[in-house]
Amino acid sequence: MSSITADGLAAPAARPAGEEIGPLEQRHLQHANYRAVAGGADISRTHWHIALANALGWGFDGMDGVIFALVSPMVIKEFALTVPDYRSGLQIALLIGIAGLYFWPWLSDRLGRRTLLAVNIALFSLMMPVAALAPTFVTFVAARSLLGFALNGEWSLGSMLVAETWPARLRGRVISITRSTWCLGASLAGGITGLVAADFGWRVAVMVPGVIALLAIYVRATCPESPYWVRAQDRKRRIAETLAHGGRISEDDSAWFGKAKAVGIRQVFLPDVLPATLVALFVACCSTCIYGTVGGWMPLYLATEKHWSTTEYSLFYVCWGVVGFLGLCIAGWLADKIGRRLAFVVTLIEGAIFMTLWVYAQDRVLLWIFGLAWSFGFLGFWGPCTTLTAEVFPTRIRGAANGVVWAIAYFIGFVLFPFVTVALQQHTGSFALSFLLIPVLMVAMAVGVAMMVPEHSGKELNEIIV
Repeated sequence: MSSITADGLAAPAARPAGEEIGPLEQRHLQHANYRAVAGGADISRTHWHIALANALGWGFDGMDGVIFALVSPMVIKEFALTVPDYRSGLQIALLIGIAGLYFWPWLSDRLGRRTLLAVNIALFSLMMPVAALAPTFVTFVAARSLLGFALNGEWSLGSMLVAETWPARLRGRVISITRSTWCLGASLAGGITGLVAADFGWRVAVMVPGVIALLAIYVRATCPESPYWVRAQDRKRRIAETLAHGGRISEDDSAWFGKAKAVGIRQVFLPDVLPATLVALFVACCSTCIYGTVGGWMPLYLATEKHWSTTEYSLFYVCWGVVGFLGLCIAGWLADKIGRRLAFVVTLIEGAIFMTLWVYAQDRVLLWIFGLAWSFGFLGFWGPCTTLTAEVFPTRIRGAANGVVWAIAYFIGFVLFPFVTVALQQHTGSFALSFLLIPVLMVAMAVGVAMMVPEHSGKELNEIIV
C-alpha cells in the first residue's frame, strides 16, 4: 500500500511495512535524482526533468510521423505510386513497427525504463537520414520499417516512467501535458514542410528530425530509474533467495512471485489482469482506428480534393497542432479534476461534432474553423487514453501489458482499418465517407468509455491493481 504524506499526496512505490531496502535500490539511492523520486510526494527538479524528457520524446515523435504524412503526396509522385501501392508500403512498415511496440516495453520489465527510453529515441533519430536518402520506394519502406520499430517503444516507456514517479493526484495532467507536445511536434512538422519541403523537396525536410539523437544524452543523464521497477526487482530477488535456502514466504509473496516469473503475453490474459486488459484494448483499438484515417490520409485529402497547396495544408497543420496541444492540456486537467471517463466523453463528443461539420464544409474559411475546432477534442482525448493504459496494469507486467495492448491496437487501427479507408475512397472516388466514419467511431467510443472504463483519478498505482 502507499504511504500518505501530510499534504495528502501518495508517496510513489511505497514498500510494504517492514520490508528492508534491497541491494538494487541501495545502489540507486546513491544518486540524488533517484532519491528525489523515491521518497515522499514533493515535486522536485528531477520530476520536471522526467516530464520534460517525455515531452521532448513525444514532440519529436509527432514531428516524425506528421512529416511523413505531409510529404506523402510528394513521395507518391516521385516514386510514381498509386494510393493502394503507397498504402501497402506503409502497412509493411507498420507491421514491423508493431514488433517494436511489444519488444521495447517487454524488455523494460527486465532492464528498466530509463535506459531503454534513451536507446529507442536515439535509434529512431538516427534512422531519419536513412529514410531521407532512400533511392527507391522499397528502400524507403525498409527504412521506415526500422525507424518505426525503434520509435514505437517511446509510446509506453515515457508514459510509464512519468506514471511511476509523479504523485497520483497529478498523474493524469502530467501524462496528458507531456503527451500534448506531440501536437507541437506536428505543428513544427507543418512548419518544416511548408518552409523546407516546398522549396527544397521532401528529402531535406525528413533530414531535419535527425538532430534529436542528442535527446538520448539528456534522458540518460537526468532521469532516474522507476522506483516501482527497482523495488519489484528487489522483491523478486528476496523471494527467490528465500526459496532457494528453503525458507518460507507469505501467501502474498508466493502469489506475486508466481506471476512475476511468467512475464509475457500469457500473463496479460490471466483472470486477475484480464479486466484491465480488455478495457485498455477497447480504448487503444478505438484510438488507433480513429487516428488512422487522419494521420495517414488528411494531407492527400486536402491536396487532391480540397485543392490546397503544400504551403496551405502545412500551415493548417501548424495551427491544428497548436489547438490540439491546448486540447490535450485541458483534457489532462479535466482527467484529474472531474475523472478520466468524463474527460474522455467531453473531448470525444466535441471532436465528433466538429469533424462532421468539417467534412461537409465547402467554404475555405469554414474548413479552417471546423478543422481547428475538431482537433481540440480529436487530439485531446489522447491524454486520458495514454494515462489509462499507463496506470491500469501491475508493475510486474506494466511494460509487457502496454506492449501487447498497443501492438494489437496498431495492427487493428493502422494495418487492417486502412483497407476500409482506401476501399471507400476507391469506391466513391473521395475520402469524405472515410472521414465521416471517424465521428461515428468517436461517439461509439464515448459510449463505451462511459460504460466500461473504471475511474482511477487520484489513486496511487498500487491501489489500482496489484
